[in-house]
Amino acid sequence: MKKLPLNPLVYFLVILFGSGSWIAINGLWVELPIIVQQAPESWSLPSYLSVIIQLANIGPIAFTLTTVFAPGRVSVKAVIYTIVSIGTVSCALLPFFWKYTSFVAGANRSVALLVLTFFLAVVDCTSSVTFMPFMAVFTVPYLNPYFIGEGMSGFIPSLVALGQGVGGNPDCHNVSIIINSTLVNGTVKNITEYTNVYITKEPNFTTENFFWFLFAMMLICGIAFVLLNHLPLAKKEHVGAFNASQNDGFSNLGLEMETTEPNGSVKANESDTVSDGADRKNVKDHNSVDDDHREDCLVTKKKGLSQGGYIYLLCVQAWVNALSNGVLPSIQSYSCLPYGNTAYHLAVTLGNMANPLACFISFFLPTTSFLLVGVLSLAGTAVGAYILALAAMSPTPVLLGTDGGVFLVILAWILVVGLFTYVKVTIGSIFRQEGQRALLWCGAVMQAGSCVGAIVIFLFVNVFPMFQQNDACEL
Repeated sequence: MKKLPLNPLVYFLVILFGSGSWIAINGLWVELPIIVQQAPESWSLPSYLSVIIQLANIGPIAFTLTTVFAPGRVSVKAVIYTIVSIGTVSCALLPFFWKYTSFVAGANRSVALLVLTFFLAVVDCTSSVTFMPFMAVFTVPYLNPYFIGEGMSGFIPSLVALGQGVGGNPDCHNVSIIINSTLVNGTVKNITEYTNVYITKEPNFTTENFFWFLFAMMLICGIAFVLLNHLPLAKKEHVGAFNASQNDGFSNLGLEMETTEPNGSVKANESDTVSDGADRKNVKDHNSVDDDHREDCLVTKKKGLSQGGYIYLLCVQAWVNALSNGVLPSIQSYSCLPYGNTAYHLAVTLGNMANPLACFISFFLPTTSFLLVGVLSLAGTAVGAYILALAAMSPTPVLLGTDGGVFLVILAWILVVGLFTYVKVTIGSIFRQEGQRALLWCGAVMQAGSCVGAIVIFLFVNVFPMFQQNDACEL
């Protein structure tokens, strides 16, 4: 069989398309070290965003239910055009409205930022169930560049955020504030009050410029998608074109089995010398072999995961996702900001880079060992417990004011993201071998764990405040 070479341009376009899958939310998250300094929610802002991201799963749920109960009614391409357009417009609105606040429930809220975050989260969550089905249009080798692009959706914003910086740690300054003015004998006299406030230097470029970068990346993703659908070079890489090319190759080798008449009927080639009776016998024998093969596959399937192993992996997956997607991201600011803006900035960006790195490692060092999955989960849980302890002790955690404390909190975040990502990918790979139903349960417990974790920690952060931020500034 002739193997068609990959087209470099199409390969690059697939990477650009894949990079748009989660780039908006990943980009927004690595920008939090700057945003929390100005948002009225302050250190509790990540807990709001975590819940909003979980609520945004209404997008993929609606798409999945529609494809199940009304198959053929929804076009994957149309959905992708819609969500990419929504994501691009939302990113374009962020630079103008992210600072706007409204008085809701007795306090100022970043309503515009939260609403736009919800739309971006719907876009990214829905991309998880639409981008991959679209890639079925292309031949299998083009899945690799898609996964590369998907990994870059977290890596690229982190690199840009590292270049942006956070302006360093805040300095405490004593400043005067005019609290009242009076007119005495025609002269205005100001009543001033001196207070200590934190002053932070500006980053290398503004948050608005970072949001414009996200807009550009979403726009590039949309352009790449259009080109993958309509560019002639890209169309040649579609499965239909590939099969046609394969048929041409068979024809050149004299291996044609049938041709089509102008009226659409099928005509056997002149080289066919096998009788219909022999054909039927061969087909019957072939079907018998297929039946035996199917039976062997079913027997092998039954020798896969035991019921206990199945439940064990589902429980681990739910626990890991509850921590990594719900609990820990919500209190990241409380665990890092006591050590300074720079510590928070590096923990977020380097931790975000650890995600694609762990996926990369799991590709080259896969495992199906239940023991290793359990050990890595426990190790990640132990690191997560350290992070939770730091957040609970905020604003005066251990090793405060030391380089060792800064190093440990950054390392903890890199390790917890890397360990949990490796565990999640490994469990997903094991369930993939068990079939579609196993993957469905795996995805369900992932979302359930993430949602429960985000809601529970939101209550402890905002309703039953167990975590405190440092507002005092002392010279």
